[in-house]
Order: sequence, then structure tokens, then C-alpha cells
Amino acid sequence: MWNYHNPVAVHAGAGSLSQLPALLNGRRALLITFPEAAALGLEQRIAGLPGMRLAGIENAVQPNPDVSWLGTMYERIWARHADVECIVAIGGGSVIDCAKAMLTATPSGRFDQLLAHLRDGTPLSGANAKALIAVPTTAGTGSEVTPWATIWDAADGRKYSLHRPWTWPQAAIIDPELMLSLPPGATLASGLDALSHALEAIWNVNRNPVSASLAAAAAREIVVTLPALMRHPGHLPLRERMAVAALQAGLAFSNTKTALAHSLSYDITLQHGVVHGIACSFSLPHVMRLAFGKDPQVDALLQQIFDSTDAAAAITSLSAFLSDLGISTNPADYGVSEHWDTLVQRALQGPRGRNFISAAAN
Repeated sequence: MWNYHNPVAVHAGAGSLSQLPALLNGRRALLITFPEAAALGLEQRIAGLPGMRLAGIENAVQPNPDVSWLGTMYERIWARHADVECIVAIGGGSVIDCAKAMLTATPSGRFDQLLAHLRDGTPLSGANAKALIAVPTTAGTGSEVTPWATIWDAADGRKYSLHRPWTWPQAAIIDPELMLSLPPGATLASGLDALSHALEAIWNVNRNPVSASLAAAAAREIVVTLPALMRHPGHLPLRERMAVAALQAGLAFSNTKTALAHSLSYDITLQHGVVHGIACSFSLPHVMRLAFGKDPQVDALLQQIFDSTDAAAAITSLSAFLSDLGISTNPADYGVSEHWDTLVQRALQGPRGRNFISAAAN
């Protein structure tokens, strides 16, 4: 028995940002975005949409949302904008994750009660929670169609996952025109994050026929499109193809969660500052080697994605794909000095590691 569930209403295609006022349906909106959004004209573009009712703008989101600054933003938003019903998040995964952390009303209006929920599971109510409309400017995060927000506590060396029934976005707008200004490094990292989401949804104990189909389609498209996009970053049709592939990967792992590669990545990002998309993708050939031979259906999907007849050829193809994009698959190049097998065994015990199809690495 299996089920597939995703409540996010997706609106996609070039120019789809214009649908934002209709989706708000008269509600006042608080815009959460990244510092460069004003220089890129995004803030003005949003404010200038016919029928747009903008209550305020928060544009100081930093990469990897950390409790050190989230608390101040949270308490400012709930003090000034408690009556605003909807948050519009425009940016990459960090912006959308930050926005999810702002949705929940704590009884006191203080962030420490939300932090207590993250740390020890203190109950939270969804009463007075704000709605979220997510507008990604990268093709990779998947956060626009999942309920999860990754919250970091770098000072304490910890990572939390916020996910409540009300942290699903109400709607997602996938407009590839917003991705045209994305720099090459962010284009690469977000694209590889999407590939990781797709493959992690395949070698996953929680996969189902719908998620597997979406994941395989996404991975095949990314393998073809990402190298071409890196050569032609201003090509709108390529941006649109990557946006759709990243969306498919997000819809896939929204039901499976991620697995071993992501479990490995978190400490590498925390301890060595490696960008998330790179941290969770360089290990994919290593993880694929562990995945092969565990499930015939998984083996078949991986071989189809990489147009190969056996495991060795698929692993070689994935490694070559990453190498051609300038991505090393050597853990030492990312500051990993521990024995790799020890790191893998520890990652398998984490919440995401336990989603991997093998309970032990052979």
C-alpha cells in the first residue's frame, strides 16, 4: 500500500509571477526576500503588480537561516505584522525556509518558544499561522513544494528541521524569468541540489510509484540540461526546463524526504562552510555504489537515468557528469579528514540516513 500527497497549488511558466495578486485574493502580504532583490528590481516588480497590497518588506535573509538572526526577524515581524495573513517568499531555499520559520504564532510572540519546539519537540499550535506563497528564484531547492525548513544553529553545531501541517506553502509560482539573473555558481549549486533530491527520492525506503516517476524524470532532465545551461545561462528555455525538473524533484522528495547524501552533507556545511548544493551532491557516486544491488527497481531506474547497462557504468557516468561540471568527488577536497566509511556509518544513523534503502553500507 502507498499514498502520494502534496497540497501545494503550482503555477508555472514564463511570466507566471503576474498571477501573484490573484493568488493573494485581496490579502495584504509581507514580502520576505534576499538583500540583492532590490538591486535586481524584484522588490519594485512585486510592488508594481496591479492589485498588489504590500504591507512591508524583509530583505535581510542570509544563506543557511541561523537562529542567531532568525529570532530578531521573527519577533519584529510578529510585533509589526501580526495581522498580515500571507507571506510571499521570493528567493532561493534559504529565503523560503526563513519564511516558513515566520509562519507560526507562538503564544508569547517570542522566538524562543519556536526554538524550544525545534530542540525538544515542545508542542506548537497552528492557530493564527500565516499562509505562504513561495516564489523560487533558483531551480533546485524544492522548498516551494515541501513542508520542511532547514534551520541552522551554527554556534551549537546543530541543524533542525521545522515541519508542521501549516508549513506547506499554499501555492508556488515557478517563473523561469526570475532565474535569468542567477549567477553561475548559484545556478550550478542549485541544479546539483535538485539532482540530489531526485536521486535521493529513488534510493529511498519511502518511495512510491508517483514519487519514483517524478524523480526519474527530473534526474534525466537535469543530467541533460544543467551542462547546457551552464554554457548558456541567459537562455530562457533552458532555465524553464531546469525549473520544471527541479519542481519534479521537489514533488518527489516532498513524499519521501531525502536520504544518505543529505545526511552526509549537513556536518560538511556546518563545519567546513561548503555550499549546500555541492555538499549534498559530491557524494552521490559514493552513495549510488551503496544503493546498487539492494532493490531491482532502483537499479533499473538508475541505469535508465544514466543510459547504462550495469552499476559500474552508471556510477562512472554520474562521476563524469560531476567532473565535467568541475565538481570533485573526493571527500578530502571538502575538508573531510575522517575515514569515509566511518562518516557514512554515522550518517546512516541520522533521520535522513535512515531513509536510505540499505540499513548498512556494504
